[in-house]
Amino acid sequence: MKRLIVVFGWVVLLLSSCAGDEVFVIDGQVLNAQSIQTVALYEGERKLDSVFIDEQGRFKFQRPASHPRLLTLEAGQNRYHLILQNGDRVTFHADLAKPVDTYEVMGSPLSDKIKQFAITFAEKERAQSELEASFADQAAGLDDTALMTLRQRFLQRYREQMADYTEAAVRFADEHDDLAGFYAMTTLDTELAEAELIDYADRIAGRWSDNARVRQFLEEMARLKLLAIGQPAPDFESLTPNNQPVNLSDFRGKYTLVDFWASWCVPCRQENPNIVEQYHRFKDEGFTVLGVSLDGNPGAWMRAVEADGLEWTQVSDLQQWGSEVVGLYRIQAIPTSYLLDPDGIIIAKNLRGPDLAAFLEKIFE
Repeated sequence: MKRLIVVFGWVVLLLSSCAGDEVFVIDGQVLNAQSIQTVALYEGERKLDSVFIDEQGRFKFQRPASHPRLLTLEAGQNRYHLILQNGDRVTFHADLAKPVDTYEVMGSPLSDKIKQFAITFAEKERAQSELEASFADQAAGLDDTALMTLRQRFLQRYREQMADYTEAAVRFADEHDDLAGFYAMTTLDTELAEAELIDYADRIAGRWSDNARVRQFLEEMARLKLLAIGQPAPDFESLTPNNQPVNLSDFRGKYTLVDFWASWCVPCRQENPNIVEQYHRFKDEGFTVLGVSLDGNPGAWMRAVEADGLEWTQVSDLQQWGSEVVGLYRIQAIPTSYLLDPDGIIIAKNLRGPDLAAFLEKIFE
């Protein structure tokens, strides 16, 4: 009987070991959790699981991952990135009273690589928060003209910060040709790092195809590539205020600024005087503008056109965010603009203020 119990014990242990290789395990602890009662595990925006933490802040996850999965552990406002697969036994420790990049993770080499980059990411986030706070302090009480000047100055500083961060992310991805490098690239701003992201997507095409996050990224980059600098701008047809059809292809032969705006959009209205100025400076040199309004009220649209002195062609289907053109150009905010060359090729995006003037000067002077 004793021998039977021993044998049975070995069988249970063997089965437990096999089962263990079919899951990953996170043994974690978060200190200074305050009122936080649970931690959650996400893949992208999809919540996979959540568990309660005990009085000492301890918790445990056990889930399957047949291939390496890029996951996010969320505790309160803090988010920690991990790459886990079956067989991983991870020890995680974080103090919520300390900066988010001071967490500890052991038992997952790829997760440890992500932590190395998390320090760079946290520095970028802190610098960005400081920049936003400084802008808010200096913007108080300024008139519209002074505010626009201040915004341009801070935008330039932001671009410089993001250029350094983009370089750091690309360098990390080059040094880590794995999902840790992939994670670093996914933190980049698609508007400011478009070329780098498209190049990276081309590089990893066909790899990690069993990873949902990678598939989603590649699909997004394929859509982004259709509207990238150097690509032909998708043609579309819309209507003038007099219900006359206009095609984007009608503007071939000129440098054309396709300006997405609306009468109710304050930043758009603030930018209009600059576009008017550049239009009058360069219209005889081969430059024009096509205004695409996201208005739903034709009266408000026409009053804004007249008040702002917008002399160029204006079109709208008055469907606002439901417009087919909005979907075609993936407009998520306005103002948004595309500058096209005479062949209809996209040569710049979202040029505003002095940036638009400087770009046109290079073309025509």
